[in-house]
Amino acid sequence: MAATSLSNIQQELLKLYSSDIAEADLLNIKRYLAKYFAAKAINEADARWDEKGYSNDTMDSWLNEDMTSDDKSDH
Repeated sequence: MAATSLSNIQQELLKLYSSDIAEADLLNIKRYLAKYFAAKAINEADARWDEKGYSNDTMDSWLNEDMTSDDKSDH
């Protein structure tokens, strides 16, 4: 069986979890990580949005296309 190496985040989390942490602290850490990665994803999406020159009109157009195709599939 080949040994798999741990990523840097896994190594840090193992260090953290080797000590006894209160449930409330663990929950806060999970929330912090979730917020961090959500913000990172949003920032990346915003950058792509700007890079492509999309606008609110672009989104409205996409939404109207989806509604139009949904209406057609109902008949």
